[in-house]
Amino acid sequence: MILLLIACTPQKSGDQLTLQEGTFTFAMSGLYKPFNYRDFKNGGEISGFDVEIGKALAKEMGLKPVPVTTPWETIIAGLQARKFDAIIGSMGITEKRDQAVDFTQPYYRSGAQIFVKEGNTSIRSDKDLKGKKIGVVKASTFLDVAKEYSPDIVEYTSDITALQDLPTGRIDAVITDQAVGLYAMKSMGFPIKDVGQPLTMDEMGIAVHSGDKKLQQRLNQALEQIIEDGTYEKISRKWFNRNILTDGQGNQFE
Repeated sequence: MILLLIACTPQKSGDQLTLQEGTFTFAMSGLYKPFNYRDFKNGGEISGFDVEIGKALAKEMGLKPVPVTTPWETIIAGLQARKFDAIIGSMGITEKRDQAVDFTQPYYRSGAQIFVKEGNTSIRSDKDLKGKKIGVVKASTFLDVAKEYSPDIVEYTSDITALQDLPTGRIDAVITDQAVGLYAMKSMGFPIKDVGQPLTMDEMGIAVHSGDKKLQQRLNQALEQIIEDGTYEKISRKWFNRNILTDGQGNQFE
C-alpha cells in the first residue's frame, strides 16, 4: 500500500519531472513571428527566436528540447497545471504575472510601438491615438497600454493578424512589440510604418511554476552560459541583426 501511494503521488516540482524524463518542455503561442511561429514552409515546424533560445538552454542543461504551442490567454494556467515545464514565449515581466509564476532574469528587452498603415498622416505620435481604433493581442501587456489611449480596442489572437488588418482600414493603429512590427515591415513586406517613440520598455522573462526554484536557478545558469559563450549573440543576430539583450549601448542586464 505504501509503495502504491508513492507511485501514485504526483511530482510537485517541474524540475523533478524534467530530470526524470530527460526533456525540457517549453510553451509559447506560436503566433508571434519572428519570436515564435509555425513555419509552414518547413512542414509547420515551430520556429523563431524563442524556440532557438529554448533549444540552446535545453542543450546547456543536458536535456532534450520539446517546444509546444498553446493559446496565449491560457498559457499561465497551462503552466500551473504542469502541462509544460516553462514558458519561453516573449512574456513581459509584470507584477501581476509575478504573483502567478516565477521568472528568470530577463532574456531580452523590447518596447511597445505604435504602427499605422503606410501613408497615414493623422497619427504621428501617441497623442494622436485618442478615440482611435487600436488593434492589440488578447491578454497582452499591449492591451493595457492601448486602454490608456482609447476605449475602442480590437483584440486579435496574433500580432501579425492585427498588423495585416492595418491596410484594410478596419483599425487605425496597432500597438505591438517594436521588433515584431519592424520584422513585418522589412521581412514580410507589410505596407505599414512605425510612428513616434516606443511607449514602454519591457523586460521579457522565462516563466516557471511558482516555487520551482531549482528549475529557475538552472535556467538562469544556462542563460548566463549561452550569453558568455556567444550562443545568445549568434541567435539574436540571426533574427534581428543585433543583440536584443543589451540596452542599445552594449550593456547587458545585471
